[in-house]
Amino acid sequence: MARRTKISLVGAGQIGGTMALLAAQKQLGDVVLIDVSEGVPQGKALDLLHGGPIIPTSSALSGSNDYADLKDSDVVIVTAGLPRKPGMSRDDLLDVNFGIIKTVGEAIKKNAPNAFVLVVTNPLDAMVYAMQKVTGFPTHRVVGMAGVLDSGRFAALVAEAIGVSAEDVQALVMGGHGDTMVPLIRYCSVGGIPVTHFLSQDKLDAISKRTANAGGEVVALLKTGSAFYSPALSAIHMAEAYLKDKKRVITAAAMLNGEFGYKGVYAGVPVILGGNGLEKVIEVELDAGEKKAFDASMEAVKSLVAYIDKKLAE
Repeated sequence: MARRTKISLVGAGQIGGTMALLAAQKQLGDVVLIDVSEGVPQGKALDLLHGGPIIPTSSALSGSNDYADLKDSDVVIVTAGLPRKPGMSRDDLLDVNFGIIKTVGEAIKKNAPNAFVLVVTNPLDAMVYAMQKVTGFPTHRVVGMAGVLDSGRFAALVAEAIGVSAEDVQALVMGGHGDTMVPLIRYCSVGGIPVTHFLSQDKLDAISKRTANAGGEVVALLKTGSAFYSPALSAIHMAEAYLKDKKRVITAAAMLNGEFGYKGVYAGVPVILGGNGLEKVIEVELDAGEKKAFDASMEAVKSLVAYIDKKLAE
């Protein structure tokens, strides 16, 4: 009997629950929701199980408070951690979420040593770096979800400003997943036409700024949590590319090995994502202004990584 694909979602909050629904709808495999909150993953899984015949799906859905249920996962997506509250930056979460990632990473290493790991927990670039160090997995199997979301936000705002379908906008946002992210206007197109044909530089600059602050804009409106639909969609988009060996060209937080002048640090860059995980970093050409903005973003990431290295050495 063939073994069924298994997707474990660590963190059964708003993102985790939404990802479970999306994975079931896409029939990507059996889904296990894991969370430390007693009853929450079980309740969400049961609720989704009841909807199985209506979706319809053949995916098995279950919930657990035990990391042992990560066993033999093909994909593990980690959202566990505290979400942002109004007035908080992603970096404010660094200390508490590092402790959570360390625990989860050790559990993944023990129970799912062959898994492809996607990290969503903020501050993203530091947390995916910590996950790779804790698990010791090869870097092509530990990737951060941010670029898909950041590029999606930029594309959505461009589509809204022009009045066209969002699916016709191609966008590329690089750098750290924070206020220093770098939307590359030069690489943005609408149905193959450069975005500058449709929008002025001033308008594009305003959209770039709003993209960088988009997560905070959602947090301020929700008041009791952070964005969850778009991060969930982004993470499942990446998991599907891996499970179906789609060779998708997307932006992801990848460990750099000399690309763009950096080594041993994660950053949002264009990659090819397929059945071997992160198969290639695509080193696009940056002009002087873009490189300056990317370098500034990387300085912010490096300061977080230095803190993680210090914590790992304790």
